[in-house]
Amino acid sequence: MLLNILFIVIGLVILVAGAEGLVRGAASIAARLKISPLVIGLTVVSFGTSAPELTVNLVAASNGSPDLAVGNVIGSNIGNILLILGVCAMIVPLEVKSSTVWKEIPLALLGVVLVLIMGNDEFFDGVGFNALTRTDGMALLALMIIFMYYVFGLAKGDRAKEEISNVGEEVKTFSLPVSSILTVAGLAGLVFGGQLLVSGATAIAKAAGLSEALIGLTVVAIGTSLPELATSVVAALKKQADIAIGNIVGSNIFNVFFVLGTTSTITALPITLALSIDILVSIGASLLLLLFMFTGKQHRLVRWEGALFLGLYVVYLIYLIDRG
Repeated sequence: MLLNILFIVIGLVILVAGAEGLVRGAASIAARLKISPLVIGLTVVSFGTSAPELTVNLVAASNGSPDLAVGNVIGSNIGNILLILGVCAMIVPLEVKSSTVWKEIPLALLGVVLVLIMGNDEFFDGVGFNALTRTDGMALLALMIIFMYYVFGLAKGDRAKEEISNVGEEVKTFSLPVSSILTVAGLAGLVFGGQLLVSGATAIAKAAGLSEALIGLTVVAIGTSLPELATSVVAALKKQADIAIGNIVGSNIFNVFFVLGTTSTITALPITLALSIDILVSIGASLLLLLFMFTGKQHRLVRWEGALFLGLYVVYLIYLIDRG
């Protein structure tokens, strides 16, 4: 038990240090290469912070634990919006770019809607099972390729050139080699720290007699979301809202299209009724985020909205514990 607690503490320290290095390195690269911080957040940062989810899912798939794999992704996506954006908005109101509101957030919403449809074959197709199959996984991966094509288009477009005009004044820049080292070291720290934390937390949860699905939706999901939390909080404190928002939205897109897509091509992932309810919660959280973009001052996530997100997350956790 003491060793597992030590893993959690060390994992948290490495996570925070990794987030600091990743944000500094990624923001510096954006300034040096004249790339929008939002593009960096949607690609390098979000892919890096989704690495723990991918690692956990690949291990879960190979070990025959599909409930853990699906619960991890869905739970992480819910936590990313309700917990992480809630915390970040409580720290500082987050300005959201127009394209994020009209394109990236709806794309993240589309991802979880597709998972609900693909995972309920019995209802939609009249067959005798509900699962994300290999063909579903290939379709999700194809959508991931389309998303990457869109993001690289942003990097070359006029919007990136316009947004970068003020970045150099706000971001401390380093040489490209130093920036790259900071970014890679930060990513490595996030992955390693996340693995340590999840390992310790999962062992403690199992010792307490929690179910695999509940562990995936709570302990593992929160643990694998800690890189996103650490990265986005650091970015918010440094007033790098583009990286904070891009990290969360991009991570949710990566989690569904890439992580679930990859995992379901390896093995079919059964979707239970309880997991379908969790997917509906994820859809609701995404819809609420989109709605908040049009309340009050448009394209801005403010403190009271962040507080509401946190309150809803607490209610959801209570529901999970009661259900579990």
